[in-house]
Amino acid sequence: MGTPLGDFIRAKRDSIQPETLGLPDHGRRRSPGLRRSDLAVRAGISVEYLTRMEQGRDRNPSVAVVNALADALSLDPAERNHLRYLTKITGGGCPSHTRPAPASRELRPTVRATLRLLEPGIAAVTNRLGDVLAHTSGYAAVLGAAGLLDTTAPNLTRYVFTDPRARTLFADWDDIADEQAFDIWLGPSVESAEWLSTELAPIAGPEFTRRLGNHLVPRRRPLRLRHPDGIELRLLRETLELPDDAQQLLVLLPADDGTAAHLDRLLAPAAPRLRAIS
Repeated sequence: MGTPLGDFIRAKRDSIQPETLGLPDHGRRRSPGLRRSDLAVRAGISVEYLTRMEQGRDRNPSVAVVNALADALSLDPAERNHLRYLTKITGGGCPSHTRPAPASRELRPTVRATLRLLEPGIAAVTNRLGDVLAHTSGYAAVLGAAGLLDTTAPNLTRYVFTDPRARTLFADWDDIADEQAFDIWLGPSVESAEWLSTELAPIAGPEFTRRLGNHLVPRRRPLRLRHPDGIELRLLRETLELPDDAQQLLVLLPADDGTAAHLDRLLAPAAPRLRAIS
């Protein structure tokens, strides 16, 4: 049985063309990407050891081996952080006796007060699983208009993969899907991430499971939304981490003058009101 660490190494190896690393082309082969033997040589480890890691039979590589693999795969800083994180959870960094469970939806009073100060702007408190824990009226006017907030416990990840309206709302749906699947690995806890991925897999299907297994580190660009009112919005995302709570404060800002003008009209009637979701 594979592991998240082994899956990531294999997926990254398969995505690299040998010539980009200055390696010779060995001719036609059954699978794409970098050969196991080439990666092992670049990392200074044996092919047998690399095979055991990819197949999940070796779960505790040393820091030196992890760093060597990161160098050999030419990982960028975000990918290196993800590799270290997967090494930690694969090696038993979390208690195995803890059962999967949803993340807490509790919000500190000071966080609520901070969010209230951002009214009537577009802001929400979320976690990496996609739970929308509280939001401003501006957030409801922009993202709630397409059904994201229709449920009692709204979750952006579930919405993206299971609600047909998401493909219309998000002009770059594939990019957003990549982001939401990747962020599950960074959830409040391994147990909560497992809980959501297990719940989503049967109903979201291959679009979800393929992305979760690929470990694609997303390149987050401005958010492009097709609002139900018939306007297109381009929004910059500013995310402030709340590490003590494993939550984030997300603020969306207009990326251009056209979006700013649309938002002035869209948000003008909204009465300043904070809605918390318990």
